[in-house]
Amino acid sequence: MSEAPELERLPVSVITGFLGSGKTTLLKNLLQQADMADTAVVINEFGEIGLDHLLVEEAKEDTILMSSGCLCCSIRGDLIDTLRRLYKRRDRGEVPKFKRLVIETTGLADPAPILQTLIGDPLLSAFYRLDGVVTTVDAVNGMDQLDRQFESVKQAAVADRLVLTKTDLAKPEQRTALEARLHALNPAAPLLPVAHGVVAAEQLFNAGLYNPANKSTDVARWLKEEAYAQADDHRHHDHHDHHHDHDHAQPLDVNRHDDHIRAFCLTYDRPIAWDKFVTWIEMLITMRGADLLRIKGILNIAGSDTPVAIHGIQHLFHPPATLPGWSGPDRRSRIVFITRDLERAWLEQSMTEFLAEPHA
Repeated sequence: MSEAPELERLPVSVITGFLGSGKTTLLKNLLQQADMADTAVVINEFGEIGLDHLLVEEAKEDTILMSSGCLCCSIRGDLIDTLRRLYKRRDRGEVPKFKRLVIETTGLADPAPILQTLIGDPLLSAFYRLDGVVTTVDAVNGMDQLDRQFESVKQAAVADRLVLTKTDLAKPEQRTALEARLHALNPAAPLLPVAHGVVAAEQLFNAGLYNPANKSTDVARWLKEEAYAQADDHRHHDHHDHHHDHDHAQPLDVNRHDDHIRAFCLTYDRPIAWDKFVTWIEMLITMRGADLLRIKGILNIAGSDTPVAIHGIQHLFHPPATLPGWSGPDRRSRIVFITRDLERAWLEQSMTEFLAEPHA
């Protein structure tokens, strides 16, 4: 499997976040930045963004070229149609040859269907690759939304970048508590505090396996496995005190959505037979697909000198990518799981059973 086609696919970033969490303000700010010049942004409606003062020219009824050089495109029909049409127009030279795509999920609570669209459609996955998920969280109302809406917990858990918005309006103690909660939910995602939607585009993008700056793979930055190890230690340490920080005036049976999310990294020392790995993953998907929120991994496959990267969202997986080589002496397979109600011990045991070599 060659690396070049994977590198040539266009990176896609998905901006998600709960209603009112500041996605539109963030996007408005991004659209003005020079760093967005080679970017196409797909949004539901131009009107929601209020583009009037940013326009250079109107290319077609569903495409606008911004003063920053960024291309803005509205979703016509469904997302698959829009993304296919956009790529064809790029190919034919009808729109600028954008190098990156950003999709804003206005009013769409669960990012999984969009991520699955990118991975599951054969034509799209030939042209585009998922770079990362950017989730906006409201510093003032975020705590309440996480308490009330499981979807907002899921958005935070699957993010590659967490953007904490309205930080100028939040009380310090409110913000500290929310930041601690987000870090527990998603130990590996950098937390970027912003006010009035002001954040540099470069901080949000290039979260994927490939680093376009030097055209190489950056496994450590992508997997961030050490973050999960630290979080695991912290969780064990805190386990005994877990229920003592509730206000006892409140009923203690409040269902904390966070308690359903697990984030951990499994390692496997010996080379893995690819067919056994596929059988194991297919079993997991059949039994618990909806609860496999996100999987990222680097595998040492028996018979291969170079590692293979895997990336899945619930029931669907990106085509596996063969990487140019190992970046260091550690050749263990490492798989990061973000799950709902799926325990580490059960996954570890099933992995050991499925991947075990038969005794001679």
